[in-house]
Amino acid sequence: MKAITESFDVSTKGKGTYEITSQVESLLRASGIRTGLATVFVRHTSASLVIYENADPTARADLHRYFEDLVPEDHPGLIHTAEGPDDSTSHLRMVLTRTSESIPIADGRLQLGTWQGVYLFEHRNSPHRRTVTVSLLGV
Repeated sequence: MKAITESFDVSTKGKGTYEITSQVESLLRASGIRTGLATVFVRHTSASLVIYENADPTARADLHRYFEDLVPEDHPGLIHTAEGPDDSTSHLRMVLTRTSESIPIADGRLQLGTWQGVYLFEHRNSPHRRTVTVSLLGV
């Protein structure tokens, strides 16, 4: 049994989704693990992870638009705005999604569906450098 944990950084340009599937797959290939579990975790409170469609970018555009409607920055009841109008909303959006994803590994591959990718979901307006940690456990 192997247990490997590695981290990598993702530079964002502000709000949006950034596919990180290839970085996770690269770590998996280097590990030599054929069967097991990959846990992907983002170490921030204003960004999250989602497994989402990677074939048609309009699906992600709809996701972005939906979150703008669901948690608008101009909501009058928000008081946590120390770092700007997207401060509280970025934390709320993170809570509505996830900070980690678990993906089975079989035959040395992530068991993602045909049109699934792993995405960092940046919730802040300004560019950020996000740290993603991947733990691989298996044989």
